[in-house]
Order: sequence, then C-alpha cells, then structure tokens
Amino acid sequence: RAATTSSATRAPPGEHAIVGNAFHLRDAIPERIFDTSNAEMIRRAEAHHGGRLVAVETLGDVLAKAGKRLAVVHTGSAGSAHFISPRARVNGHWTFSMHGTDATQTPEAVAEAIDRLGPFPERELPRLSDLRYGGKLMTEHVLPLAPDVALIWFSEPDTTFHYKGLGSAEAKAATQEADRAFGTILDWVEAQPDAERIAVIAASDHGQISTGSIEPLFEAAVAAGCGLSATKEIGDAVLTATGGISGEIRLREGADRATLARLAAWLMEQPAIGHVFSPARNEVEGQVDGTLSLGLIGAGHQRQPELMLILKSALNEDQYGLPGLGAMTPGDVPLGGGMHGGINRHELNTVLIVADGEGRDAGAVSREPAGIIDITPTVLGLLGLAPAATMVGRNLARPPREEARTSRHSSGAGGFTQHVDIVEQDGRRFILGGGQ
Repeated sequence: RAATTSSATRAPPGEHAIVGNAFHLRDAIPERIFDTSNAEMIRRAEAHHGGRLVAVETLGDVLAKAGKRLAVVHTGSAGSAHFISPRARVNGHWTFSMHGTDATQTPEAVAEAIDRLGPFPERELPRLSDLRYGGKLMTEHVLPLAPDVALIWFSEPDTTFHYKGLGSAEAKAATQEADRAFGTILDWVEAQPDAERIAVIAASDHGQISTGSIEPLFEAAVAAGCGLSATKEIGDAVLTATGGISGEIRLREGADRATLARLAAWLMEQPAIGHVFSPARNEVEGQVDGTLSLGLIGAGHQRQPELMLILKSALNEDQYGLPGLGAMTPGDVPLGGGMHGGINRHELNTVLIVADGEGRDAGAVSREPAGIIDITPTVLGLLGLAPAATMVGRNLARPPREEARTSRHSSGAGGFTQHVDIVEQDGRRFILGGGQ
C-alpha cells in the first residue's frame, strides 16, 4: 500500500505519509498496529484525519479539479483499492473492489459490476477468476463509459508469487492469465475508431525475490533482554515491531530513548541484518549511531518509526534460477515464497511501459531513471494538466532536464557497515540497491 500511494501521489512515503504496509499510527489507532489492507481500520484512520490520511494531492484530486473522471477496477487488497484513489467519493470518481461493497468508498461500483457480470467468482489461488472478472469488467462496462482515466490493478502474479514461489507452476499460470486479461483490454483499445488518442501505461509497483531463510529476529531480541513486542496489539512493551523482509520499531511515548540505542546496537550485531535506519541527523546519517537516515530513502516523515530495519539479501539465484534471495522474519509467507519491501535491486526493479497511442518512439528503451512516482505526472501530462505542487515525479513523455547522478552513502558502528546506492535526476531520487 505504500507503493500504491506513491503511484497515486507521485511522491515517496516521506511525502504521502503511508510509511509502510503495517505501522503504528499512534494518533488514530493507539491500541494496535495499523494494517493498511484492512478496510475497517482505514475508515477509522480516515475519520480521525478528516479524510486526509493521505495529506498530499493525488491523481484523483487533480483530475477532479479539472472536471475529469477516474474509474478504478481493483482485484487486490481493500487497502490498495483505497489508496490508489483515497478520496474517490468526494471527487465523484468510481472504484470497484473484488472485496465487495465494504471495501470501496463507491459501493455502487460493485453493484454495477454484479448487475453486469453476475456474482463474484469463488476465491482461489492462483486468483485466475479474479483476473478474468476484472478484465471483463473493464472491457464490457468501464471503458465503454469513456472515463478520462481508467485504471485496472491485477493482484496476480504478486499473490501467488508470495504463497507458491516465483517460478512455480501456479505463478506461471497466474502470469499467463494476467497477460490474457490485459490482452483483452489492448484488443478493446485497438478496436476503437480513435485508438490513436488512447494512451496505455503498463507497470508493476515492485519486484520480488525469493526467501532463503526465516529469521526469528524479534524472539531473539526478547531473549536478549529487549522489551519488544511484535504482536498486532500494542501491549505494555517498551518497543513495538513489525516485520517481513523489512520492518519498523517504535518506542512507546515517554520511554527511555537509551533503550532504543541499545536495541539498535544489538541489531547491528545480528548476522541477518543488512540495514538499519533512523530519523535524520543529517542528509545521510540517522540520529542513532551507525544508522542511515530515513530521509535518504524517502521515508522521513512525522509518522516515521524510531528505527527501520532491512534484513540481508543477495543477488544469488533462487531455487528457480531467478536472481535475488533474501531473509525475512516469520509471517504467513512460507519459506521459499516471494517477498518485497527491501532494497535488493530485484525487489526494486519494476515494469514500466508507456504507449501514447500515436506510435511515437515505438519500441524505444529509455536508460533514464524512472519509477512509479512518474506514472501520475505522465498521465496528467498526456491530458494537458499540470501536476500538484506536492508531486515530485516527472512526465516520461518528455526528456529529462538534467543528467542522472549516482552516489553511494555509507554509515556504520563497530564492526557493522552499510551503504545505499542512489540515483538522482530532476528532483527525484531512486534507490538502486544497497549492501555492506
């Protein structure tokens, strides 16, 4: 959901403030970890923030101000469906979610889909039927209504990558079905008399790598005497944590900050730890000795955690011969399943294809840095609309204004060293990877 929000806002988490898929949002949900996939928790958080949980302007906001319409067909989580257009109801837009009427601000979209296509298919893994339903909804209902921007979000192959593995037979079936569903949309576009006026953008919000080990990091921290809890409920522990390939650690309000420094030092001694970040001391270093700055990776915000950790990964091949292998903390993804959330370059690499409908530069490959924050400004540029002041991405239909600059930023303490490689261009910053 952090990546979804970046796609919608043309900004990193340090700007849009959805700083993770799960984090402790103390002001709105003090008693438990905020699961950003949970529709009820999102409603609670939005109510607390007056409908501005995402405080910066989104694609939907800019379109609405220009009198243009956005329609979304979403087969992924309720949270992702929300954050791609967080003010859909206020903006007069339309969002369909495969999770039903309770998972969208516009339940009429679900009612229209059922009236047109019939009831939702039974849930399965891979979610092949969801892909077919979503693709059919686009071509038979949404696109004929001619919204100014139509967006479809496929949950596959991401879901099956997680639970069956990147190179599994199930993952291949999910990828093929996503291709077929997308193909029906391309066929619809090409059949239109004004096809040359329709631009198509295909993108993924992240990559994935396989998990090579499961590290009981937080259990080890408790055994070492750290007062830490990784449960969803916020109890009496001095420190709360979330995990995965990456995770966050937050200090209870009023607790001794020396506790945080001791935990950070302990983390840097653990073989499974690759990177540790904390709020900025300066542009590179975090406030906690040996850490890098959260601001360096676009995660610095008033909602930022006291510590962010990323477990080690490598570029080695996995069991399927695919590059990228990492560690994670225990969760519902099995050993060998796919994961993302770290800074391995194979997690960071995304698909990004732009076709403007007129065939200009057809087949050209750009070597300029680009990412999901560039999708919204490209869409707005193609519509002749200016981006909001909070948006930092660039319009990919135009050449960049300056040459890209790469740099390496390092920090460490004792025997622990870490670095992050960055590329910057036109006011944007992308992480290329990191290591030790």
